[in-house]
Amino acid sequence: MIDPAAPVRVARPSRDLAAAERFYRDGLGLAVLWRTTERVPGEHDLLMLGPAGGAWHFELTHDPDRPLEPTPTVDDLFVVYLGKPVDAALVDRLTAAGGTRVRAHNPYWDEHGVTIADPDGYRLVLCSRTWA
Repeated sequence: MIDPAAPVRVARPSRDLAAAERFYRDGLGLAVLWRTTERVPGEHDLLMLGPAGGAWHFELTHDPDRPLEPTPTVDDLFVVYLGKPVDAALVDRLTAAGGTRVRAHNPYWDEHGVTIADPDGYRLVLCSRTWA
């Protein structure tokens, strides 16, 4: 059995770590937890973002030597349960930071929140419901 408090890392490629950082840091408000500060031949460039003190974070990678093209589908979702109506100012910050508001593939998410594609095309859902 996995401990429910076990830390979680979600890793995925990014075309442009600076654009991803603007979206998730400036738009969503996540903290930069770590990043590579210099290019090391043969290694990926990394950007880790998450809530300060949280038990999860994103690891976004870019390999300049062998870049991967992100291949998100309309159902690759990162859902944040806000437990309250989605603040229009948050949506505005996310779009100003490089996101694009889109209709959800599953209408449930349009009924209960807002879906925004990040600069790599992955979808962030801001859900007005609670986890429970």
